[in-house]
Amino acid sequence: MNFYLILILTILLIHFVLDLILSILNLRSLQPELPAEFQDTFDKESYKDSQQYTATNTRFSLINGCVMLPITILFIVLGGFNQIDLLARSFAFGSITTGLLYFAILFTLTSIISLPFTLYSTFVIEEKFGFNKTTPKTFVLDRIKSILLSAVIGGPLMAFVLWFFEKGGDLAWIYCWLGVIAFTIIMQFLAPVVIMPLFNKFIPLEDGDLKTSITKYADEQNFAMKGIYTMDGSKRSTKLNAFFTGFGRFRRIVFFDTLIQKLSTSEIVAVLAHEMGHFKLKHIYKMMTASILQMGFIFFILSIFLGNEPLFAAFKMDNVSIYASLIFFGFLYSPISTLLSIFFNVFSRKHEFQADIYAVKTTKQTENLISGLKKLSRANLSNLTPHPFNVFLNYRHPPILQRIEAIRETGKKLPSSKQCASCSKFFAPDSLVWNDNTDQLLCQDCHQDEQSCGCADE
Repeated sequence: MNFYLILILTILLIHFVLDLILSILNLRSLQPELPAEFQDTFDKESYKDSQQYTATNTRFSLINGCVMLPITILFIVLGGFNQIDLLARSFAFGSITTGLLYFAILFTLTSIISLPFTLYSTFVIEEKFGFNKTTPKTFVLDRIKSILLSAVIGGPLMAFVLWFFEKGGDLAWIYCWLGVIAFTIIMQFLAPVVIMPLFNKFIPLEDGDLKTSITKYADEQNFAMKGIYTMDGSKRSTKLNAFFTGFGRFRRIVFFDTLIQKLSTSEIVAVLAHEMGHFKLKHIYKMMTASILQMGFIFFILSIFLGNEPLFAAFKMDNVSIYASLIFFGFLYSPISTLLSIFFNVFSRKHEFQADIYAVKTTKQTENLISGLKKLSRANLSNLTPHPFNVFLNYRHPPILQRIEAIRETGKKLPSSKQCASCSKFFAPDSLVWNDNTDQLLCQDCHQDEQSCGCADE
């Protein structure tokens, strides 16, 4: 039997078994008891929902894999890739156009197969847990826009890659690498102003306390930005999010409208401080540099496998082509991609801790960031107790409990921080209130609890 066929089938099976193991571990790591840290944010019902949401998505992902694995294997061994190639060649176009047609047919076929899973995830699972706000009309329009963007943007880029590999000789992989780097940088500027508005409305944040607080903090950190915007995230989901787009003075701060509704001003500023930390600590540029190097490595390895006849024989291909080489190479590169993703995830989790520390040090506050993260976890029904092995392999963010512990440790080291005598949490000095009843410095919440308990009237 063909060596490459055995290797590819082995890779597919190993990935499936690994996903199966992770799913089982993820389900077993769900804890019935709400962690004490979250008792001020979650109630029993919301915690139960987060557990069920994790379990439902885990099982659904496993079912998806159980369906897609045999389809993929059968498509390979029965010569499905060859049949599509023969269909694309039947139009008698040039090699590059034929390659684009080949990709388009594969993309269409994959989209049709995955569509039922996408529909079920959006309109059944997300609907069941109160997240989905996507209407059938919005869903269809999103799919149409995505297809058009893939054709308008992805088509020329793929044609560029095919042309260089066809004409560039031994240095073709370098030309492709440099071209994709230039394309990626250009897209960083075009995406916020051209592509993203096709899917969502971006409205400048109204004047008020939130805008004033954000602007003041950004000025204190010498953080240049083009503007602060809200995005109609509630058009599709009730989940919360915030992000930056663009570079330099073209940076924009974008908040989902759902986030502004659920978090207080001080919590939003704390979350913003975390995101700003990624820029100030150059995490964005470090990860982009690493991605660029990875891209170069991919193109170099790809150039070795272009036109590999035994590899094409594994897929029962009648003709050797550059465009099919790109598809087949993806199967071989999959294990390397998994290993590199683990490497990237390790650094990403480290960066998240560092950005939290930056936020605490620059806002001189711990509890606003902690309470903001807790509310995000509750609103998004996050898994509070993921299995460590799953975290190691797949998580770009550390588990929320680990982040909270690290934030509190950082708070203790702040020279200007003081501890609430009641809850033992650390706050900026001006956030504490002297309580005459206890003769102690208390945070606002503990002070109010003390005042409302009736002891102050005794």
